[in-house]
Formats: sequence, structure tokens, C-alpha cells
Amino acid sequence: MRQRPEIELVDEGSAHSAQVSLVTVDTVDDETSALLNRLRHEPATRTGLVVGTFESGDALQRAIDSGVAAVLRRAEADQDRLLGLVLAIANGEGVLPGDLLAKLLSHVGSLQRSALDPRAASLSTLTPREAEMLRLVAEGLDTAEIARKTAYSERTVKNVLHEVITRLQLRNRAHAVGYALRNGLI
Repeated sequence: MRQRPEIELVDEGSAHSAQVSLVTVDTVDDETSALLNRLRHEPATRTGLVVGTFESGDALQRAIDSGVAAVLRRAEADQDRLLGLVLAIANGEGVLPGDLLAKLLSHVGSLQRSALDPRAASLSTLTPREAEMLRLVAEGLDTAEIARKTAYSERTVKNVLHEVITRLQLRNRAHAVGYALRNGLI
């Protein structure tokens, strides 16, 4: 990169005035997130990330929350792609590999749905037992059949379903099943 006329490398002491910071790591861990957060507070600098892998499901979100404007996988990082990444960041553009863009768009979509309907259910808002019982209702099982299949009492089945219906402000089991289907729960 030193030989490229479009790029001027600066030493660490002048990094606060750099237009682009490029961070290269194996994974996005707590130390990387802390570094990215520090760089985010440099007003003149936009940050790019060259990463080996995103090991956890929330690593991409952590990187973006930390102000990363562009991501390139280390395995794909040749001189031309690095140059393209740096120039794109300098021009105010964002760059993500297609699969990571799809994950990000999916995440943004779910955030938007929950913002538009804050009481919207998600699998994380249902216990495994609640989700299983809703699935069984959707399959057409009645209270006694659900109780036999789950090894809970009929009273417990009724209480669990009543709790879900009440918490999500729904009218009845049919409404709960429709709501769960529309929101991708079952």
C-alpha cells in the first residue's frame, strides 16, 4: 500500500488525523470492540475492518455498533481489494460482503418490526415451553392432547397459553397462532 499514490500511510502518533483507520483482526472480541469504539470517537476518521472470521452471531452487529463503515474478510484481502476498501471508506461509502449484508438487512428488518410493533413476539420473548405449546396449538391439538404430549397437567397448559395470550395482548388461541405465524415464531 505504501507504493500507491492514492494512499498516505501515517504513523500511530498521527492516527487521530487519519481519514481512514483500517483494523485487521482474527475475530471481533471485547478488545477489538474497545479499539473500534475508541476510533469511532475520532471525528475525522472512518474505520474499516479486515477480519478473519465472525465467530459469534452478534460479532457483525458489535462491529457496526462500534462505528465500522466497511468490512472485508482477511481471506479476500489482496492489495486491490484493500485499496478499494480504503478509497470507498474515504468517499463515505460502506462496504460489506454480500452474505454479511444479508444478515445485517435481516437484523435491521427485525429491529424495524419490533419498533413498529413493540409488543411483537419473538422466540426470545417466549420460553421454550411457551413456544412448544403454541406450535402444538397450531397443529390443532387441544388442551388434553398438549398435556399428554408435553407431560404437563391440563391446568399448566391452560396457564401457559393464557400467559402468552395476556402478555402479547391477544384475544384467544386462534389469534395467538395467527400472530405467531405472522411474526415467524412457528
